[in-house]
Amino acid sequence: MAFTIAIDGPAAAGKGTISRAVADHFGFAHLDTGLLYRAVGARTLTGADAVEAARALVAADLDATNLRGSAVADAASKVAVIAEVRAALVDFQRAFARRSGGAVVDGRDIGTVICPDAEAKLFITASPEVRARRRFEELTERGVQTTRDAVLAEVHARDERDMSRSEAPLKAADDAVTIDTSAMTIAQAVEAAIAAVEMRMQDRP
Repeated sequence: MAFTIAIDGPAAAGKGTISRAVADHFGFAHLDTGLLYRAVGARTLTGADAVEAARALVAADLDATNLRGSAVADAASKVAVIAEVRAALVDFQRAFARRSGGAVVDGRDIGTVICPDAEAKLFITASPEVRARRRFEELTERGVQTTRDAVLAEVHARDERDMSRSEAPLKAADDAVTIDTSAMTIAQAVEAAIAAVEMRMQDRP
C-alpha cells in the first residue's frame, strides 16, 4: 500500500537528515529531490543545456560524487526556477512517491505541487542565522574556506530565489505540520517529525 510523506523546507533546516531518519523509522524508500536539481545543475556547469539535462536524467545520475559542493548547490537553485526543468522532473518524483511500501520525498514543493495528496506533510524550517551557522560548520569541516557572513548572504539569496520564483515557490502546504528546528537537537527534530507522521497514520481511514 502506498503512503507518501512529503517533507519541504529551506536549505540547511535539517530536512535531509530528518527525512532519512523518518524513512528508516518507517521502512520507507527515500528520495532527496534536491539531488535531481543538483544533478541537472552539475551538468550545466560543464556546458549542458538545463532543460535537455533534465529530460535526459536517469536514476544513476543521482549517485554522482560531485553533487554536494556549493557551486553545484548554487547551480541547482538557478535551474530550479526554469519551468521546463521542473516539468521534466515531475513524473520521476510522482512515480517514486506512490511506490508500493511507502515513500518519503523531500524538497521545496513536494507537499504543494508534486504530491498535494500526500498522506503526511511536514515543513521543516529554522531561522536564516541558525541555518547559516550549520552550513558554515559543515563547509568548514570539509575544508572549504568561507566566512559566516558569506554563508548567511548565500542563505538569504537562495531563500529569495526559492520563495519568489513563479514556478512552485517554496512555502508550507496549508495542511503541513511545521517543525522549527532552530532550538532543537537532531534527535528532538526527528522525534517531532515521527510523531507528526504517526498522527497522520492514525487519522487515515
